[in-house]
Amino acid sequence: MLKYCKTAVTELKGQIFEQKRVRFVVKREDQNHPSVSGNKWWKLKYNLEEAIKNNQNTILTFGGAYSNHIYATAAAARELGLRSIGIIRGEETLPLNETLKFARAHGMELHHVARAFYRTKTSQPFLDELRKEFGDFYLIPEGGTNELAVKGCAEFARLLNQEAQVDYLCLAVGTGGTIAGMIEGFDRSKKILGFPVLKGAAFLEAEIKRFTTKRNWELLYDYHAGGYAKTNSALIKFIGEFEENYKLPLDPVYTGKMMWGMFDLLQNGYFPPGSTVLVLHTGGLQGRLGFNF
Repeated sequence: MLKYCKTAVTELKGQIFEQKRVRFVVKREDQNHPSVSGNKWWKLKYNLEEAIKNNQNTILTFGGAYSNHIYATAAAARELGLRSIGIIRGEETLPLNETLKFARAHGMELHHVARAFYRTKTSQPFLDELRKEFGDFYLIPEGGTNELAVKGCAEFARLLNQEAQVDYLCLAVGTGGTIAGMIEGFDRSKKILGFPVLKGAAFLEAEIKRFTTKRNWELLYDYHAGGYAKTNSALIKFIGEFEENYKLPLDPVYTGKMMWGMFDLLQNGYFPPGSTVLVLHTGGLQGRLGFNF
């Protein structure tokens, strides 16, 4: 089993919160593990237990060059003594970025494929080719999103229900697995807001509905800053000012975009006075490397 550290809930204080009469409290899940942090710990928990239960000593998964999931899977596999293989979207670019350097340093075998082939990653012929090349493996989908990942995130959501009385839960969204689990496990009387970090993310609604029938959620699409792992000057400026004011680290790939969106909603009166908003810090702080703040 992966090691887990219980994390704190921190309230943000400042004039904007007093003016709007809204509380923002942050669950610091970025501190739950040194490398398998945030939502990735919960998404991997039952997948890794299933692999070990079935005597699978090789984990194979997919991701882009800046994938938190690739980073976390490499670290988790190393901690548990498992072999890991990462199928990386796009041609290899040297030198490797910090995410892929870390993955390789933790024993992950990186296999780069052209984007056209990567798009066929769920097809049986492609998976058959991978088994011919690498042997048998336990497959974890891109971003770690499957029923076992949703199960882990739902378990986490039920714990949060006991920890904090809130009106809203807000989090960044990549592949949809984490928010699906949070929707399933969280009190249905609360509103869950997801902030997709990629452009053209309307497809995520169907993905989320694969795992939950609840309807107490909404995706807000305007805060992707140009696409996955892309930034703009407004986002970078926001992250710098936020960290100076609140001493809370964000990354520009996930949590920075989510918090940027939340402050925009706050300033524009989205949250009713008297509301308490729980912000899920999903980790991924290695995504800061290579960006200038």
